[in-house]
Amino acid sequence: MNSPISPTAPVHATAPRPIDVALLASVFVVAACGLLYELAAGALASYVLGDSVLQFSTVIGTYLFAMGVGSWLSRYFERQLPAHFLRIELLVALIGGALPATLFIANAYVPGAFRPLLYGMVLLVGTLVGLEIPLVMRILKRNVALKDLVSQVLTFDYLGALAVSLAFPLVLVPHLGLIRTGLVFGLMNAAVAVWALWLFRHELHRRAAYTAACAGVLALLGAGLVGADRITSLAEDRFYQDRIVVAAASPYQRIVVTQGRAGHRLFLNGNLQFAERDEYRYHEALVHPAMAAHGAPRKVAVLGGGDGMAVREILKYPSVESVTLVELDPAMTRLFRDDPALRRLNADALWSPKVHIVNEDAFQWLQALPAQETFDVIVVDFPDPTNFAIGKLYTNSFYALLDQRLSASGYAVVQTTSPLVARRSFWTVVATIESVGLRATPYHAHVPSFGEWGYVLASRRPWRMPTELPAGLRFLDLPTLALLRDFPRDMARVPAEVNRLSNQVLVHTYEQEWGQVLAH
Repeated sequence: MNSPISPTAPVHATAPRPIDVALLASVFVVAACGLLYELAAGALASYVLGDSVLQFSTVIGTYLFAMGVGSWLSRYFERQLPAHFLRIELLVALIGGALPATLFIANAYVPGAFRPLLYGMVLLVGTLVGLEIPLVMRILKRNVALKDLVSQVLTFDYLGALAVSLAFPLVLVPHLGLIRTGLVFGLMNAAVAVWALWLFRHELHRRAAYTAACAGVLALLGAGLVGADRITSLAEDRFYQDRIVVAAASPYQRIVVTQGRAGHRLFLNGNLQFAERDEYRYHEALVHPAMAAHGAPRKVAVLGGGDGMAVREILKYPSVESVTLVELDPAMTRLFRDDPALRRLNADALWSPKVHIVNEDAFQWLQALPAQETFDVIVVDFPDPTNFAIGKLYTNSFYALLDQRLSASGYAVVQTTSPLVARRSFWTVVATIESVGLRATPYHAHVPSFGEWGYVLASRRPWRMPTELPAGLRFLDLPTLALLRDFPRDMARVPAEVNRLSNQVLVHTYEQEWGQVLAH
């Protein structure tokens, strides 16, 4: 053991010892694990609470505040620094590693506890992580000059953060899922504790107790890792009620398909996207008013709609020569192209030689198109504007791009949300479409899984009532189509602002209106 150094004694840089290298490697792991828990908490908050910008912002802010508290508290740890470091590592491993699993289960069984538990765990993990780095620096100070110490520790800290920030969306979540990822990184924290147990074996007074604690934490996290699928099923079966037949995590969202009395149902981040028993109502109402009014559409684009249901309806028109499906998430198009049960739902639409799949952001894709590239019909089938990332696809900037890509006689149609539940949100979309010079023709249809649901046609020419529809439709006919434009008093137009990139008023309005419904 090194002899103690007084605070005022000069420290001379020497060749790094194995123990110092080991501690710097620990800094890398500690930083990587800390950021991972922060990202996992933000992702879960955005899945459950919506508005990813707000959730990540508040989680990161809370976490950084807690790290500051931990750094401040580190001044009170004066003796037996290796023992304190080991204990803190074990606590971070156990609490941080279990964070995703704990929050998933809480959301399924005690939904009201999710938010306080989320921020409580973030505060606790952040405080512990804030304690770690100062303790490591004080242990390293025994043999490293201050200027070298600070630069080395911060270098490894930032490198660990960089590694996880890249791996989290690209590798970890898509391949391991949030629960398994948390447990793997918990094991990494526990491994650092075991490493510290060996490195400082001559300084620790109660090695047997620390050894047992390390073994216990490793066993708990290992058992969780082995049972990760069971934990996920336990949480999701309770949340979704029906039997889960597909569950996948992509860099963009959590995809779950269930099967029950209503047939297959698709959920993205816990939000219902369609139910097999009545999706035909939604998709017929979405596609045919625009397609049939055009007369003979040849070139069609679908933005969103990676399930292929809208494409299925579009292919009922013999005049169609090409359909470009622009879906951000390749996991969605791959699932609905390859899974036998889901292929049956979209009638193998994604295998049609007329269909070209593009996995890109729709906003950027529209911007990058050549000036002469236009479409007869554009079907916009995005999720509701629950956050700013989706809200940008409902702005006047986006609709101006849509206008540029419509042929002179073309029609665009936008799925819009419920004009009954979210009345002001619905008319905000109408006002935003009109603000770029397009004619807006709003209409609505009843879809039992959603209630009254709204759509808006956008075009340069007035929408005209079609004279015929494709054969074999289950919901829509010409008399029904004529009724869809009638809005009773409780859904009639109300004053609404234009949704702009600079204000995203629609996201706030949508949250407020749907929040009032969910609160009751």
